[in-house]
Amino acid sequence: MDCSSEMTTEDKQRQEGAGSTAEAPPCHCYTSAELFRGSREILIVHGDHTYRLRITRQDKLILTK
Repeated sequence: MDCSSEMTTEDKQRQEGAGSTAEAPPCHCYTSAELFRGSREILIVHGDHTYRLRITRQDKLILTK
């Protein structure tokens, strides 16, 4: 899977403009199957906050704090 195709134009510009002397690290790309591993909901800890990412009945992703 090529993650560069998943990046928005703004993401690509930000990555290119991050520094002319240093190359930006590549993004990490995961499928939802890799993240969820058979469940419908996962928790993501970011700093002092925990977020809940779940798959809805309509197969959409919802992220809540």
